Amino acid sequence: MKPDDNAFSLAFKAVGFILEDDTLRDRFLALSGLSPDEIRASLQQPNFLASVLEFLISHEPDLIAFAEKSSEDPQTIVAVWRSLGGGAGQEW
Repeated sequence: MKPDDNAFSLAFKAVGFILEDDTLRDRFLALSGLSPDEIRASLQQPNFLASVLEFLISHEPDLIAFAEKSSEDPQTIVAVWRSLGGGAGQEW
């Protein structure tokens, strides 16, 4: 699956979902080591957007909360993550 506008749109929603929640935002900033300026500079990079989705996928309660908020199936979120380069080499 090649990333398309829908993949980028969902990933941008994930960025917003993380940044609007203080706990998620703080955890993402701590784990990624990125500053808010670095995040803004990375928003057009598929690898960065894949890492945002991976952050949510890695913790099932966060994945489910984002799936519910975005009205997307968790499997769709995983498929978008893969289309952006996530999980390369991990065929499970």
